[in-house]
Amino acid sequence: MDKERLAKIANAIVAPGKGILAADESSPTIKKRFDTIDVASTEENRRAYRDLLFTTEGVEAFISGVILFDETMRQTSNNGTPFPQLLERKNILPGIKVDKGAKALAGFDGEKVTEGLDGLRERLGEYAAMGARFAKWRAVITIGEGIPTRYCMDANAHALARYAALCQEAGIVPIVEPEVLMNGDHDISRCRDATAATLKRLYEALFEHCVYLEGTLLKPNMVISGMDCPRQAGAEEIAEATVGCFRQVVPAAVPGIVFLSGGQSPVQATENLNAINALGKQPWALSFSYGRALQEHTLKAWQGESANVEAAQRAFFHRAKCNSAARRGEYTPAMEET
Repeated sequence: MDKERLAKIANAIVAPGKGILAADESSPTIKKRFDTIDVASTEENRRAYRDLLFTTEGVEAFISGVILFDETMRQTSNNGTPFPQLLERKNILPGIKVDKGAKALAGFDGEKVTEGLDGLRERLGEYAAMGARFAKWRAVITIGEGIPTRYCMDANAHALARYAALCQEAGIVPIVEPEVLMNGDHDISRCRDATAATLKRLYEALFEHCVYLEGTLLKPNMVISGMDCPRQAGAEEIAEATVGCFRQVVPAAVPGIVFLSGGQSPVQATENLNAINALGKQPWALSFSYGRALQEHTLKAWQGESANVEAAQRAFFHRAKCNSAARRGEYTPAMEET
């Protein structure tokens, strides 16, 4: 394990003012995204869409890394350049989603465990040779009656830790993503309790597996009200609950936290990230790893038409710029009018 190299990559991903574009949607997920704009999810359409994202001029000022799906890792830009090389030339680090998805956890109704450990060592070696500098593995934790259970948290923490150790063995920075879902009518307090318990068990497992924390990143949910909760917490309350929770359970050795956007709208995800950073300096960099929150407006502008590529790129650039400002706690609603 080259600890110095891993730490250098992790810190580069959370460089000031920069964050991650999560463009690692699986085939079923990107089909759902394309369905919203009535575009067929063909391999060429998926390639063309990712190409417009990656070739957006100047976006490297705000985006430090891109998480790719296996298909995308093997595709090329319009000029024939493999996407990993295209990104590297723009000083954007290419990453790869390596989990095989969350599946029902046998014996535990309503809970899931993420699969994909079989053959992972060999896959990571291939991805490293293709240019991957970091990877991502997502675990799913659901809040409901009697859940999450300790066993579900343990099973997912164990998988995340095994994945992280294999990544570091291959010279790849692991992003560990234990997502406590927004689905449900739970309040922000219940989310905080579930998030704290999940993260506590995760870091116990990472320690047990001898994972070098300085060469990792955490991709968690924000502490936020459930989608169906009658009382929705505001940005300041979300920020205070999130930072307060993480200061109790996330080791200071971790270089950065790159929040997922979950079910938040693009503007809400930016507002909440801004409120979090407005609280001041924390032990870790507080950044973003957004998928839909960076792409929703881009997709609507694109509509699958080559004539709309420039408009779509402007929409993507704008959202990336807004989230870059939120990283500094300097985002304002007036930025949405420019």
